[in-house]
Amino acid sequence: MTYLTVYGEDAELLQRTENPAEIAATLGEIGVRLRHWDVVATGPSADDVLAAYAEQIAKVNAEESYTFVDVAQLGPDADPEVAAGARAKFLNEHTHDDDEVRFFARGAGIFYLHVNGRVHAVLCEAGDLLSVPAKTTHWFDMGTRPDFCAIRFFHDDDGWIGDFTGDAISSRIPDFDAITAGR
Repeated sequence: MTYLTVYGEDAELLQRTENPAEIAATLGEIGVRLRHWDVVATGPSADDVLAAYAEQIAKVNAEESYTFVDVAQLGPDADPEVAAGARAKFLNEHTHDDDEVRFFARGAGIFYLHVNGRVHAVLCEAGDLLSVPAKTTHWFDMGTRPDFCAIRFFHDDDGWIGDFTGDAISSRIPDFDAITAGR
């Protein structure tokens, strides 16, 4: 189930909810959309995942004019060094020139959206499709034991490149492991 925690920039807890209407309203205030798809069984390869969700992908591409779609995934059997490197890559605050649109076909991850002096930590799980507008300041945490499979949508194949802000705010806000430990 999707979970939203909102913090002040000093890590003060401001809001915590699992209520879908409350989550949608809070995210809507910052231009972020959260939708849900039915989860279907897929094979392990990226091609299997893309084939299983082909109809939904085509609909999103038609609505939003995305031209490039791929799959990012890590499982609990991943090499620990590879997993740690992948996690570290996006743990620092950054923006993208393209929208950040992810559908979680399996597992979970947290998108931290730093907007208007608040950090919205959105725990996305299987079935969640999160759409974050281009230039939104954010970071992503998959935890110390990543287990997720996400379909990523882009307007071009360079859309995933991050422009890092240098702000250390991500070190002050509870990480994936801390947030999910209490659930």
